[in-house]
Amino acid sequence: MSGRTRLALCAAAATLMASCALLPLVSPATWIVQAVLMLAVQSAVGAVARRVPLARPLTVAAQALATLMMLTLVFARQQAFAGLIPGPQAFLHLAELLREGADDVGRYAIPAPQTDGIRLMLVGGVLVVGLIVDTLAVTFRSAAPAGLPLLAVYSVAAGLSDDGTGWWWFLVAAAGYLVLLLAEGRDRLSQWGRVFAGAPRAGDVETGGATAPARTGRRIGALALGIALVAPLALPAMQGGLLGAAGTGVGQGSGDGGTISAVNPLVSLRDSLNVDEDRTVITLRTDTSDASDLYLRIVSLDDFDGTTWKPSQRHIVNVPDPLPAPLGLDGGVKRREVTTTISAADSYAQDWLPMPYPPSAVRVKGSWRYEPVGMTLVGDHKQTTRGLTYEVRSLQVRPTAEQLATAPKPPAALRREYTKVPKSLPADVASTARRVTEGAASPYDQAVELQDWFALDGGFQYDTRVEAGSGPRAISRFLKDKRGFCVHFSFAMAAMARTLGIPARVAVGFAPGTTQPDGTVAVGLKDAHAWPELYFEGVGWTRFEPTPTRGTVPSYTRQDTPSTGLPEQSSPSQEASTVPSAASSVNQSCPPEMRRLQECGAPTEQALPAEGGGGPHWYAVVGWTLGGLLVAALPLTPMLWRRRMRAVRLGAHGRGEADAVPHILTVWQELGDTAWDFGIPPDESQTPRKAAVRIIRLGRLDEVAAASAHRLADAVEQVLYAPRPRPVAGLAEDVRRVAAGLRGTASRRTRLRAALAPRSTVRVVWAASARWNALRSRAGARVAAVRTALRGRSGQRGSGDEAEASG
Repeated sequence: MSGRTRLALCAAAATLMASCALLPLVSPATWIVQAVLMLAVQSAVGAVARRVPLARPLTVAAQALATLMMLTLVFARQQAFAGLIPGPQAFLHLAELLREGADDVGRYAIPAPQTDGIRLMLVGGVLVVGLIVDTLAVTFRSAAPAGLPLLAVYSVAAGLSDDGTGWWWFLVAAAGYLVLLLAEGRDRLSQWGRVFAGAPRAGDVETGGATAPARTGRRIGALALGIALVAPLALPAMQGGLLGAAGTGVGQGSGDGGTISAVNPLVSLRDSLNVDEDRTVITLRTDTSDASDLYLRIVSLDDFDGTTWKPSQRHIVNVPDPLPAPLGLDGGVKRREVTTTISAADSYAQDWLPMPYPPSAVRVKGSWRYEPVGMTLVGDHKQTTRGLTYEVRSLQVRPTAEQLATAPKPPAALRREYTKVPKSLPADVASTARRVTEGAASPYDQAVELQDWFALDGGFQYDTRVEAGSGPRAISRFLKDKRGFCVHFSFAMAAMARTLGIPARVAVGFAPGTTQPDGTVAVGLKDAHAWPELYFEGVGWTRFEPTPTRGTVPSYTRQDTPSTGLPEQSSPSQEASTVPSAASSVNQSCPPEMRRLQECGAPTEQALPAEGGGGPHWYAVVGWTLGGLLVAALPLTPMLWRRRMRAVRLGAHGRGEADAVPHILTVWQELGDTAWDFGIPPDESQTPRKAAVRIIRLGRLDEVAAASAHRLADAVEQVLYAPRPRPVAGLAEDVRRVAAGLRGTASRRTRLRAALAPRSTVRVVWAASARWNALRSRAGARVAAVRTALRGRSGQRGSGDEAEASG
């Protein structure tokens, strides 16, 4: 086995060993079998291309084309030409599978089911990484950078796994990378000969082998792996790092001190909303007669950086009994104390304790700490809610609309902290808030206008399939697209409220669950929710509900108009009024609560505007077709270029003495390139006659082809040595006869190589290199001339200055 072949096998093995870290993410893990087979084909194509040999870019292109055809055969066979060649429909189908796979990744918990989309992402990802590793380590002989894509595969697995990947997967991935490095080192050492490769052992005379260096390298690699696995156990533990788990506890030390880190609980919110089965995670029993307003609050997010909301780093203390009164609540607001017994399922492990807000007392077992600003309890020393039953006494605060509308200004410190918005927040967020609340008489009226705009009048749609979004323009995109779920609505309303000077934050927890026949309330994963909280002096932090179809609208935000028995008439929003349609009449005749729940129905098909077909546009089809043809034609480029060059050379016929010389030399060059394509490299040191004899001998030509080769040599000698070379007819046919003779005696492999990957195409690279060198030489000469001219001018100015000084 050659060193290059051994290196290719090690590159494929290293890719597969690193990919094993992805196995725990999907069940069943049968996708790895497809990945192994397709990676073997990809490596084999690379080995054959290097054996030909093809140029390095062509080798990579051939592997990429083979990879694309395999993915098409497995995942888009029905949409492809002949089940193998990808076309526009195949590319569209693969793109759709990737989109579905991305949705499935966010929908399912680990281990996820092996859907077609997830399988395409896994197999395709392994093949892409395998192609990069093979290109770096084998094609370009640089194995060290190949560790970066291998590390990327392991990092993806470690990032997606809930508890990180096990140390054994790291061991497997690192061992694969070390095997690749050792294979490259052995190949490099073997090229230095027997002195560096070591004395061959008995029975290993032909291959030799870097026995001593390889043995040393293996020992070093094993020692490095051992240090990497054992050293972290001997080092002090580090908490809260980038790769630290979210549930490792929050306190530092014990007693009244400690802090809670800013861990974002929104990571799993979208996953909970998209589960296929709504599993009950919390069961509660309460003494209130109306549980429709019983939200379970987990944590508040008050740190807004323009991209997302997250909890600030807060000081935590021991849990007081009773809990302090909520901030800002005075004695004039109606309230009622409610007792709720909450039981968490064994499958629900949460660091924060879900409680109704504001809590006044908590009876809970375990190690818990209290964060006074958010009035939340957080587990200490890995304490979670798994299987926990606890009792919470909380206040049901019932402010009136008048109390909220006449609330005084909040304290300056609180207003300053909770109205901060970063400069990166797009200006259209604030301008939209001002436009929606135009004419509102108080901050409370502005808050109600924002809530109703999101839930009723703004044309927003609830959709959990929408990505949560990131970046400074995420809120702007949501305001424009008008599709999202509770995270979008709560984030946007809280940010817009802050731009209006209203203190705001976001709460995360559970919306009211479903009342059961036995009087208990079941809270499922799909009840996970986020909502904005706005501060009003005298009432405190007050819940609003801008998300349509979710939760309940607070009573203090409803219109207290008497019912007439007729459907409530509501004026359309500014956006809706500009587009007359049947939808506006439907919304006008629908009560606000039904509109918030999106149960008003849809306009008839006759009222809907006509839309275009669902198929791709013609220019997209043309573009995909041209792209597919270009990809398919790329490996055929050497053959096409060679045929074109042959046609140009043999198509020129000399008509006189002036044209005879270039024609004869061109035909002779074509003869040399044809012989080169069939494995007879050119030898510029020989005379034309000896070169012809060499082609006849090595090509085993018959008498007819040999005579044609001699005629071509005689014509070239006339050009080189005769005072006036005479034109010779039929030289192009002579070249064709020689080519036919070479083809008749060559093997099938040689004929295929000469047709598909002719060796003489390397002249293109030589010509490009020569032109580049000439261009650099001319540019260097011009730069040198300019510098010389500038130095001459500066010298003349210096001489003139000296002359003036002496004068």
